[in-house]
Amino acid sequence: MSSRIRVVVAKPGLDGHDRGAKVVARALRDAGMEVIYTGLHQTPEQIVETAIQEDADAVGLSVLSGAHMTLFKRVLELLAERDAADIVVFGGGIIPDADIPELQRLGVAKIFTPGATTQSIVDWVRENVAQPVA
Repeated sequence: MSSRIRVVVAKPGLDGHDRGAKVVARALRDAGMEVIYTGLHQTPEQIVETAIQEDADAVGLSVLSGAHMTLFKRVLELLAERDAADIVVFGGGIIPDADIPELQRLGVAKIFTPGATTQSIVDWVRENVAQPVA
């Protein structure tokens, strides 16, 4: 018997626009995943702490502020420092196509840009995040 995939959805930094993050969180929840939404203005440290405390399988970051290179990198560094690099990090937002290869090199598993459907995000998480065994 397997338990549900646990995903932390987070809004790092000073960006105050969270509609997209809430839509994604609801889509993942409606698809049967357990979702923990952190709310606005989270630091990378807060996000990683939540992911570890909640025993998350994945962290989805939403960044619209332009600080994606710094924020994604810091979350990945902190996960590695806490021996939690097995937590899959994916994200989306206003991220230039030119930055995506560098984010992937850093360890971001997937970036969803504007226009991605919620179904494509759900499908990707199902296919790329290991479902824990209860």
